[in-house]
Formats: sequence, C-alpha cells, structure tokens
Amino acid sequence: MVRQGLDRSAGVADRQLTWVDRLPEGLRPFAVLARWDRPIGTWLLLWPCWWALALAPGWPDLRLLALFAIGAVAMRGAGCVINDLADRDLDARVERTRHRPLASGELTIGQALAFLALQLLVGLLVLLSFNPSTILLGFASLPLVIAYPFMKRITWWPQAFLGLTFNWGALVGWSAVTGDLAAPALTLYVAGFFWTLGYDTIYAHQDKVDDALIGVKSSARWLGDATPRWLWIFYGVALLLIGVAGWLAGMRLGFFLVLVAAGVHLAWQVRTLDLDDVGSCLVRFRSNREFGWLVFLALLAGKVGP
Repeated sequence: MVRQGLDRSAGVADRQLTWVDRLPEGLRPFAVLARWDRPIGTWLLLWPCWWALALAPGWPDLRLLALFAIGAVAMRGAGCVINDLADRDLDARVERTRHRPLASGELTIGQALAFLALQLLVGLLVLLSFNPSTILLGFASLPLVIAYPFMKRITWWPQAFLGLTFNWGALVGWSAVTGDLAAPALTLYVAGFFWTLGYDTIYAHQDKVDDALIGVKSSARWLGDATPRWLWIFYGVALLLIGVAGWLAGMRLGFFLVLVAAGVHLAWQVRTLDLDDVGSCLVRFRSNREFGWLVFLALLAGKVGP
C-alpha cells in the first residue's frame, strides 16, 4: 500500500514528499533518517528550551535562541538515529515504518553510526558554547537519550521516558541564562513531562495495532479507550504547572491571559480526537507546535504590561 501520496521509490512509507526529496540522491536517506522531512520532533524538543529562555529573567537572547535551535536539530536527528538503530528489526515489521532507511537496508549500520557521530559533534559544539554549569547539565541528559529507545520493550510507559528526555531543555535553557537551577525551571520541566505524556500517547495510537502484534508496549495500548480521560489529566496538569512556573518567575497578567488560549488549544485536541483514525491522531500530535508557540508568546506577554 502506498501511503500519504508517496511513491515506494522514495523509500519511506510514513512521510510525504518534501524538500528532502530534492536533495542529491546520496544525501536523501540520511535526511530521512534524521527526520528532517518531519520537523515536528525538532519543535517538540526545542520548545522547552525556548520556554525556559523566555521564563528566565530578562528578554530571550537571540544568540541563545539560535544556538538552541541548532542544537535541537542536531540532537533530535541523533536521537532518531539511535532510535532507528535500536528498532530496525521492529520497524521492519510495522507498516508505517518498514521503509525507513535502516529497516529497509537503504543505509548500513556503519553509515548510520558515522552520521550519528557527526550530529553529536554539532550538538557538542553547541553545548560547549554555554557556561560550565549548563555544559555539565547537558551531559547529564545522555543516559536518558541512550536509554529511551529501549523502554518500549521494558515498560508500558515509554512516553514517560520520552517526557524526561525531551523536556531536559527546560533545565538547560534556564541554566544557560542564570548559571543555576531554580523552582521555575524545575516546575516547567515537570509541566513539559506531562505535556509529553499527552501528545506522545496520541502519537502512539497510530501504531497500536502493529505494536500489539509484535509485542511493543506503549501508554496508548495500556490506556486504550480510557485515553481521552487521561489526556484531560495530563494536559490539565501540564497547563497548571506552566502557570505555576510563570507565577514563580514573576510573570505579569498578560502571561495568564495568553495561557488561556493555549489551554483552549489543548482542549480542542482532546475533544476532537478520534483514537482509531490515524490522520486525526497525527494532526493533533503535530498541532503541539502551535501550542508551543502559544506558551512562548504567553511568556513574552508576561514580561510586559501591568
């Protein structure tokens, strides 16, 4: 079956034609391996970093915003390579992922490892541009990055481990500005954890049938039809803690007003979600990029006005 209008010759069943398909043929599989054609993962990794920069004292520094953007692209790509190396046999048995470069044999393990090293080097160069405390904090996330791909074999809650990993930027971003950690950053980190539980559970519903067949665990399979009730809890706690983080940081009224719009967006996700429709799950998962923008704008609004 051809999915989402992509010809089989393009090599991946779970993607649409994008700018990546205009790259030289030899580079295209590496771009697909790093998911450059699917930037939502980069946004989800970047938002806690940018939120922390906006939450910290003063206005976000453009240099830091740019560094975190570069780092997010590199580290998300590196994480995808690690994930696909660990899951290449499982991916080959799932319809949505069986044409990925490693699962299909389009790239070798050696090529993937070389590409991984290159992306990690970029991430390292970005990390070394920060203060010493932030550098140490960045290195502290590596065990989570390495362990996450294997969690779906061990626990029904790999989404929780993704939350611990993807939201580390809330701590790193705050530290990059202040040189230490404080209650607002820690609260934002926990908020991001619950946000990730929500959006990644939605994402996991896309693969629940194949996952059941091959024995892969996920919160989507564990929660089943009760997922919407839990999404209200996950997203509700996330929104509440974002509000608490802003209050702890001394945000002004504008922050809370714009945060209401972010809450409405999360409510739309849950109320309109069809768990058995892959397209519905994907659209609502991807819409968390817009949620990220709303929170970021709320944090900026909290620095101005009465």
